[in-house]
Amino acid sequence: MKRVPIFLALVVMTSVLTPTSNTLASTATVSIGVQSTPNAGESLVTFFGQVKPAVKAKIEISSFDGIAWKATPFTTTSSSSGAWRITAVATAIKAEGQYRATALIKKKKVLSKPANFKVDNSKTFPDHNTLFLTPETSKLTGGRIKGSDVSRWQHPNDQPIDFKKMFDAGMRFVIIKGSDAQEKADLETMRWLVGDRNAAQAAGLYTGMYHFAYMPNTTDRDYVIRDAKAQAQKVIWRLASLGGYNERDLPVALDLENSCIQRSSSGGCAKFLARSLVTLWAETWLETVEEKTGRKPILYSYAQFLESAMTRSEKLRQYPLWLAHYGINPADPISQPGQRPIIGCFVHSWSTANCSSQWQIWQYSSCGIGKKYGVPSSRLDLNVFRGSADNFLALTKGRWQPEPADMMPINEPTRVNLISVTATDTNKPVEINVEVFRNIGTPVVTGTVVFRPLDTKVKVKKQSAVRSASGRWELKVEGLPAGVTAGTLNYVDISKTHSDNQLPLSINLMQGPELPVPTPTPKPTPTKRPVDSCAKQIKH
Repeated sequence: MKRVPIFLALVVMTSVLTPTSNTLASTATVSIGVQSTPNAGESLVTFFGQVKPAVKAKIEISSFDGIAWKATPFTTTSSSSGAWRITAVATAIKAEGQYRATALIKKKKVLSKPANFKVDNSKTFPDHNTLFLTPETSKLTGGRIKGSDVSRWQHPNDQPIDFKKMFDAGMRFVIIKGSDAQEKADLETMRWLVGDRNAAQAAGLYTGMYHFAYMPNTTDRDYVIRDAKAQAQKVIWRLASLGGYNERDLPVALDLENSCIQRSSSGGCAKFLARSLVTLWAETWLETVEEKTGRKPILYSYAQFLESAMTRSEKLRQYPLWLAHYGINPADPISQPGQRPIIGCFVHSWSTANCSSQWQIWQYSSCGIGKKYGVPSSRLDLNVFRGSADNFLALTKGRWQPEPADMMPINEPTRVNLISVTATDTNKPVEINVEVFRNIGTPVVTGTVVFRPLDTKVKVKKQSAVRSASGRWELKVEGLPAGVTAGTLNYVDISKTHSDNQLPLSINLMQGPELPVPTPTPKPTPTKRPVDSCAKQIKH
């Protein structure tokens, strides 16, 4: 039967009440950690922790004198993510003692468990050069500052990272995954971001945050710009939830390594975004984040992608490049990442006259030995910074402190626009195109869509929502019965950034012809030799 598209334009506005501060106060917990923080000059001590559920609260530190708990002068306010941190000189506290944190939420006091602490004077260094480079790391990296990047994959079985061990093994910075354009991956990211950033900074590491980007499925330049701004907004909100930049933060980074916008049934890429539009998207994202935060964000990618998926751009060249290139040793003085292995140049925005790339950070291996650096996973990405300690510290200058308007909203009203529904018979999936907007007219940043029949006896065999751009989804629904199925098309945001929404939707399907069930022919399973992806990589 010929497909008959049904075009609709239904709009619904909604808002949801949020939990009160009194409710939060009754269920809240607060954690505390105390560490000697490596520093050039005076010995530092860092108190840090998190209020859960995430809420802003006044934090007070008290110490135990052997008889009673007494207040100290150390106070702060947690960020909207619940994270808090206080750094003080070691001489301002007792050399050894017991501490706890008190979170004040709507006049209710929430106490942490006590934490024992003893000042470690071995964590002080005469200057920044000594702090950033140890003899061992200098030998392994050619005299460059060493760092890493982590995400949920470095937390197998929900195990924490020992950032103190990471520092002691020579690492001086770690770039943490901070956000993802896809909802499920973004929720996994949020489980670790706050705690990892707090613990890493307390251990003496400088931290960065990166956003994993997906390109929109469109040829419209205006829509490309709109999508880039929406993904940039997510990063700005995420950074604001942490309290903005602090003195140990590197600029946020854009992870751009894939321009596929449509997958084939086999899982391969059926369509790529045009090179000029990928470039426009990246320029827009970087400019939006820079304009808001006052720091130039970093772009992460690899030379083949920069050449084949993007056009040369003087705008892009103004931003620091974090370049992935494996298989060559940073300790080799003639090694140049970004060069072709045999002959010729990669030609892209950061190409130089000698065929290398003007990089700021070089990811030289994905095969670092996890246990060596306190990481539970077997593998870890290894990076080096190009430049001196002063060059590195220059990246941390400029502190962006968010205002209330910069914070991620809670249950912000939304507007749903149903673009089209294509429904034929029971043998073919129903295809629904929908977009959801914030109340200010820009696309929603988080969430997904789902169809729900009103009759709970009607079971949907399968449905999948594919994000085609920020705030726009292509939803396929399979297994509905013949006839009319009344239901609702629901926008759902687990993060509660935007309010859930729904609109009525009835789907009418004809009964499709009965299809023969094919009998699969068994095929012998070929024996495959395991591939060692680290065979040609550096293992430190």
